[in-house]
Amino acid sequence: MASSRRYAELHLHLEGCIDVETLSELAPQLDPAIVSKRLTFDDFSGFLECFKFAVMQLQTPEDYRLLAKRAFAKLAAQGIVYAEVIHSAGICLWRKQDAHAIAEALIEEGRRAPLEIRWIFDAVRQMGGAHAMQVAELTAKYCGKDVVGFGVGGDELGCPSSDLSPAFRFARDHGLKLIPHAGETSDAQNVWEALELGANRIGHGIRAVDDPNLMAELAKRAIPLEICISSNAMTGAVASYQAHPAKRLFDAGVPIVLNTDDPAFFRTSMDQEFAHASRLGFTSDELEEIRLNAFRFACCETPPASPDGYPLQTTA
Repeated sequence: MASSRRYAELHLHLEGCIDVETLSELAPQLDPAIVSKRLTFDDFSGFLECFKFAVMQLQTPEDYRLLAKRAFAKLAAQGIVYAEVIHSAGICLWRKQDAHAIAEALIEEGRRAPLEIRWIFDAVRQMGGAHAMQVAELTAKYCGKDVVGFGVGGDELGCPSSDLSPAFRFARDHGLKLIPHAGETSDAQNVWEALELGANRIGHGIRAVDDPNLMAELAKRAIPLEICISSNAMTGAVASYQAHPAKRLFDAGVPIVLNTDDPAFFRTSMDQEFAHASRLGFTSDELEEIRLNAFRFACCETPPASPDGYPLQTTA
């Protein structure tokens, strides 16, 4: 059923859109029962294994193209009119795939999508600073070709931020926005380090709630946190849906946007994420502000027009 709302989504992993049906197309030799079991998890480490299993089924640029096509159709059905999609380019480099051919296939498929697509290319933090620089160089090659951001995901404690700093400077100097994951499963210090790296937005960032000074700084700089309620609850990053700190962050003045993160794995949608937020105590007006935040804080050079005609601005 199509959503009646219109959304922008800013934290969405392409590889996290691989559902059982798409995997059956990509790897028809796999037993569907085994696939379903491998896409089930109980904690964050189990989720990472699930993600790894799904990604390993992507072999060619055409595989990535098929995944993107299937994912974009589902996004449009949810009422998403604009999405900044995270592509794990670092994993492609690590697997010694043709990362350039894959990037070009994704950009081309994005231009065919029934919604507006921009791309963020992600490095894998625990693979180190030299790896991050490789991904930054790859990302910079496509800046201006629908690729708008550079990020780092993976183990938040897997590499010192000082080792990542050259890659982030390179990406910024080549016109890319900086969108690191931070403070999802680690601590508030990890979010401070993301700010020091020059983050324009922060993926998750929920542990900022543990540091009032950090929340004040995020509010002062208007640095949005990309909040993913289902993701955090299902991976154990928070104890339960009810324990999620999104409302406390919002009440402290921190800009937030709501996202599905890996919708196939977390079996969620934007409507469901907003329903979870409502149960956390957000009012209708606050939820509308959050919905519009995703258009305000889009990191493309020309921000998408809000479906409501709302005056928008990009991140600083």
